[in-house]
Amino acid sequence: MALEIHITTGSQVPIYRQVIDQIRVAVATGDLGPGEALPSVRALAQHLVVNPNTVAKAYNELTREGVVESRPGRGVFVAEERRVLAEEERLRRLQVALDRFLQQGIGLGFSGAELRRAVDDALRGIKHRKSKRAVSK
Repeated sequence: MALEIHITTGSQVPIYRQVIDQIRVAVATGDLGPGEALPSVRALAQHLVVNPNTVAKAYNELTREGVVESRPGRGVFVAEERRVLAEEERLRRLQVALDRFLQQGIGLGFSGAELRRAVDDALRGIKHRKSKRAVSK
């Protein structure tokens, strides 16, 4: 399976939300490109050892957000890039994610400088993966 999703059982983040977040990141970083097929609901559920309804819920949410599109009888595919959310909503969601990240990081004892360094390193890693994919295509 080309799409690698890893579930953390026992997490405060529901499994369907973990699936959504990881697919969103894969699309945003170019790991999944427009028109690329996602695994079927059944195949991904079997791979993750979760209820198919969990995967279906994630796919439905991603479809509502315009990240993926369902093609009846063919499957679920990454949608062409388009802004579905208003800028205010995008910023609100970013703030929620940042708050969660900072609370967890500070709770683990990391300093502000260490958290900034971790974010910078992660961004460099994403940019590096994107540039490697662009060269190989």
